[in-house]
Amino acid sequence: MVKLIANSPFSKLLPKTIGTVTLTDIDSGKMTLVAPFKGQQKLVSDALKSTLGVEFPAPNRTLGKMPRSVWFGRGLALIIGADCPDLDGAACFDHSDAWAIVRLDGTDTSAILARLTPIDLRESTFKCGHTARTLIGHMTGCITRLGVQSFEVMVMRSMAATLVHELTQVAKNIAARPVISA
Repeated sequence: MVKLIANSPFSKLLPKTIGTVTLTDIDSGKMTLVAPFKGQQKLVSDALKSTLGVEFPAPNRTLGKMPRSVWFGRGLALIIGADCPDLDGAACFDHSDAWAIVRLDGTDTSAILARLTPIDLRESTFKCGHTARTLIGHMTGCITRLGVQSFEVMVMRSMAATLVHELTQVAKNIAARPVISA
């Protein structure tokens, strides 16, 4: 009989440090996509708040640490890090094995992501707790700012190795830049 072993989508790829940036694999645990039925978003938000401590997020926002509620498109939220309760006013879909999440920490994180995504990631525009569905290289995904020099990047699990490859290439290019002193 074949014995199956669960692996991270970044198995043998992460963690790694390149220049000033560290890439680490985030084990998100349970992930559930929540799509409230028409007119039911407030009811769903209240149910999430009472059971998990996080509400349905506003557009382009994420709420909580763990569990978290991440805006995932018009009328959609991704609940990360907890079993989603039964919600009468929403369709709920298990996405636990669908996504791969990398955390980027370090002084060059914004510079790296700026070369891979068309959105403005300056701290004055894209603040802590902001999230965006966007292109990341040639992949679609989600970027969330966790701190001044910290982001999470989420792509479909099948794109995990491609994401690490692209982040690594850009990080190496940035790390190779000469330091110019005044």
